[in-house]
Amino acid sequence: MTDRRAGLFSALLKHWRHSRGLSQFDLGIAADVSARHISFLETGRSLPSPEMVITLGSTLGVPLRHIDEMLLAAGHEAVYDDGEDDLATSVRNALELMKAHHEPYPLVVVDQLYNIIDTNDAGDVLLDFLVGEEREARPNLARLTFDADGAHEFIVNFDEVGRELLWRIQREVLASPNDADLQKLLDELTAMPTVDPKWRTVDLSSPAQPALVVHLRKDEIEARFITTVTVFQAPQNLAVEGLQIESWFPADEATSQLCQLLSTTEQ
Repeated sequence: MTDRRAGLFSALLKHWRHSRGLSQFDLGIAADVSARHISFLETGRSLPSPEMVITLGSTLGVPLRHIDEMLLAAGHEAVYDDGEDDLATSVRNALELMKAHHEPYPLVVVDQLYNIIDTNDAGDVLLDFLVGEEREARPNLARLTFDADGAHEFIVNFDEVGRELLWRIQREVLASPNDADLQKLLDELTAMPTVDPKWRTVDLSSPAQPALVVHLRKDEIEARFITTVTVFQAPQNLAVEGLQIESWFPADEATSQLCQLLSTTEQ
């Protein structure tokens, strides 16, 4: 059993180290562990303590769910997958504060698979504007963007928005190669007819954009937003790790006035 555990853990450790492009020496320096000990762990000569697994996993930027896999492979209990999907009260309170303070501009919270799990009031107005009030209560933001019957036709600069979103998801898949659900989402998106074939291979030389301008037009209404993505630093449970908070800021005065008007109308 000890040999089997050592082999499982060593395989996972080598996989993540190679995926990050680090040598044993590099990882040892970054994690403040001797390269000799890293070698012993990767050859199965030593089994790590739970603390060592977490140290190495965190240093390698391994997602929490996969750190749990490494812990189990080394014969320890998982520490992050507590079986609870609910967010901690402190995190939920922070989200409520962010939602309220961002009014009357849209704020959308998605999980690691881009399923919308929360919005502020302006975010609901935005979704109604894009796909109508008959939409799913919590649609998938990525699918909605690329769906020819969804938001696609209303995004004036779709060539830019679609490319950047697809490349973002491709980078996330590269960073989490064992995430089958994320890979499935990417495969589904790349098969959509609205995707330019040139986007199907991410240009790693092109830096990820910290913010993106989204130009929307539907009927006589037109708006331009700057979107930014916020994540929680050093999350300590799986529910928090996957959260992405998309904040939409007006890119011009006309959009700001439109949001103010819509907010008053909703009230």
